[in-house]
Amino acid sequence: MHEPGVNSEMAAERRSRVFWLLVAVAVIALDQVTKYFANTQLDYANPVEILPVLDITLHYNRGAAFSFLSDAGGWQRWFFTAIALVVSGYICVWLMRLKREQWLLSFALALVLGGALGNLWDRMYFGHVVDFISVHWGTSYFPTFNIADAGISVGACLLLLDMVLNPEPKKSA
Repeated sequence: MHEPGVNSEMAAERRSRVFWLLVAVAVIALDQVTKYFANTQLDYANPVEILPVLDITLHYNRGAAFSFLSDAGGWQRWFFTAIALVVSGYICVWLMRLKREQWLLSFALALVLGGALGNLWDRMYFGHVVDFISVHWGTSYFPTFNIADAGISVGACLLLLDMVLNPEPKKSA
């Protein structure tokens, strides 16, 4: 026989896990919708000024962050696809094992997962990642990025914050 409240606690844990997966799906959806508009409404490499420090500029990235390995000859597409699949699988398993109280870590992982899968879709479908957000100061430009990249970056920062706020207990020898 089950203790009273055990089933409701399990249901709450399940709802929490589904919620975080939906956050990842929302990141993917927002990423793909914005990339669609960038791809269909912008001319390649022709900046549209939004603010003095922000342009919307369509670029394609065959590499990883900061165009790493973008000129590698094509093998990098499958290399980064494999990495994204392995990391996404690992994050899914990790996310499913977290407790409901671990909301900051769950949020961070959901953002990273959504970003990784958003860019994975581009890599599989187009052979490159669609970037369009261009931040600059004068003539100094940060590499162009997208919503998926922002999700990964914010998620990584939240992972670090979670490590500081919720350190692992030290194991006694």
